[in-house]
Amino acid sequence: MLLIECPWCGPREESEFHCGGEAHIVRPLHPEQLSDPEWADYLFMRSNPKGPHRERWVHEAGCGRWFNVERDTVTHEITAVYRMGGPPPNPSAAPGRKR
Repeated sequence: MLLIECPWCGPREESEFHCGGEAHIVRPLHPEQLSDPEWADYLFMRSNPKGPHRERWVHEAGCGRWFNVERDTVTHEITAVYRMGGPPPNPSAAPGRKR
């Protein structure tokens, strides 16, 4: 089981949290102007890296707040936890998909 450090509540067991998917996905400014394939790409296509990956998590059984986690998808090691809206602590470590 993972031990996740909630930025507000401190370390808690993974069972208290829920993963909300890839972090830093930017909603299109004018979604009504997108073609169906472009909208489908925004809704469904996510990176699936082997290695560092940034994800959104919510402390569902605790404070209810969302935050970001940088986690290695191979080892499951959590290398960083940071608040939503804040910059990733190591911008070059997990580039993810550019949008």
